[in-house]
Amino acid sequence: METFLRDSVEFAPILLKGAWLTVLVTIGALLLSTFLGLFWALLRTSHIKFLIKTSTTIVNTIRGIPILVQLFYIYFVLPDLGIQLTAFQAGIIGLGIAYSAYMSEVFRAGIEAIDPGQIEAAQSLGMTRRLIMSRVILPQAFRIALPPYGNNLIMLLKDSSQTSAITVAELSLESKLIAASTFKNMTVFTLGAVAYLIMSLPLIFLVSKLEKRFKQRT
Repeated sequence: METFLRDSVEFAPILLKGAWLTVLVTIGALLLSTFLGLFWALLRTSHIKFLIKTSTTIVNTIRGIPILVQLFYIYFVLPDLGIQLTAFQAGIIGLGIAYSAYMSEVFRAGIEAIDPGQIEAAQSLGMTRRLIMSRVILPQAFRIALPPYGNNLIMLLKDSSQTSAITVAELSLESKLIAASTFKNMTVFTLGAVAYLIMSLPLIFLVSKLEKRFKQRT
C-alpha cells in the first residue's frame, strides 16, 4: 500500500495533464457534435424529401463507420488531400462528427415528441415555420432530449480515450506510456480508471437528476 501511494504521488501530475486534455477533447467534441447533430435533426424533420434523404444518408454513414477508423481517416488521410491537422484538432473533429450522428437521433426524437396540436395552434396564429421551431418546438425538444443527451456526454468522455490512437496525449495514452516505462501496470491503470470515474460520476449524477425531473413533469 505504501508503494502504491508513493507511486501515485509520482504519477499524478502526468496523469492530471492527460485528464485535462481529456476534458478539453470532450468539450470540443461535444460542442461540434451538438451543432452538427441539431443540424442533421432539423434536416431530417423538415418536409423536403431531398434534405431528409441527404441527412439520413449522412447520419447512417457516420454511424456505420467505427470511431477509430474515422479518426485515422481524418488524421492520416486528409493530409494527402492538403488538409493538415494536429492530433488534438483531428481528435475533436473525429469524435465530434462521430457523435453528431447519435446526437441527431436524440434531437430528432425530442422534436418528434412535440404534440402536433401545438404546432397547429401556432400556425393558426400566423407564426412562420422558423418562428414555430425557435419558440415552440426547440425549447420543449431540448428539455425532452436532456437525459439522453447527458448519456451521450458520458459515452463521449469515455470514448475520448480512442484519440490516443492518433497520439493525442490524453489520460489513457499517458497511462500507457507510464506503464510501459515503469512496468507498474496495476498502479498506473488503477489511477487511470479512478480518474475516469471521478470525471464521470458528476455527469452520471446530473443525468440521473434530469431523468427524475423529466419523469415528474410527464
